[in-house]
Amino acid sequence: MTSLNGKTALVTGSTSGIGLGIAQVLAQAGANIVLNGFGDSDAALAAIRATGTEVIHHAADMRNSKEIEAMFAVVHERFGAVDVLVNNAGIQHVSPIETFDAQKWDDIIAINLSSGFHTTRLALPGMRTRNWGRIINIASVHGLVGSAGKSAYVAAKHGLVGLTKVTALETALTAVTCNAICPGFVLTPLVQQQIDDLAARERLSPDDARARLLGEKQPSGRFVTPEELGNLALMLCSPQAAEVRGATWVADGGWTAQ
Repeated sequence: MTSLNGKTALVTGSTSGIGLGIAQVLAQAGANIVLNGFGDSDAALAAIRATGTEVIHHAADMRNSKEIEAMFAVVHERFGAVDVLVNNAGIQHVSPIETFDAQKWDDIIAINLSSGFHTTRLALPGMRTRNWGRIINIASVHGLVGSAGKSAYVAAKHGLVGLTKVTALETALTAVTCNAICPGFVLTPLVQQQIDDLAARERLSPDDARARLLGEKQPSGRFVTPEELGNLALMLCSPQAAEVRGATWVADGGWTAQ
């Protein structure tokens, strides 16, 4: 197993779902963890402490660059550096473009895309100084393909894939790497809301709505798990992935193979 002993990992949007799953795997590999998010921080902290590693939580609003800067100041004071940055924070809103709420558009772009720029610009100087770092952007299949009603989310995730490629090129002569993971459906609160909305709209049972949602997009018929994504992130932190640069690692049950 890849050892991250002595390293510090900052995972945004990590009080539940994908982010917490990734944080747990990195903690099991020995990394100190910085959690971020508005969810149940006490439960998330307890889950990480159970691995025996050090952990803190910072509730920076990822729409606000000044709060992101304040979070990095706290991390530097406590741990000295960010060695592994996982940009996972994200929100969703579904609506046709002509009725899409303008503030929701701004919030999605800020959280799903711009926050990744701010964290990257703040993490890179220290990574360059130490000549080691891993930046992992949790994009989505929607960083590669579109879906109706998800204009802001798709635009942000396509942008995050583009940011990944530029970051990889700008760090190509260093031991810092940047890659994106593009999950299909993971049973997170965001996806559960889509299932609930579909069930209500089509008068389906929860099981039938879940099967319908997966069946429309994900040929495997099963959800990707946060643990699977955590292990993929850990692989990208390993020495074996030293020359994986600017890649988009798809874990989507066959969604984009169609």
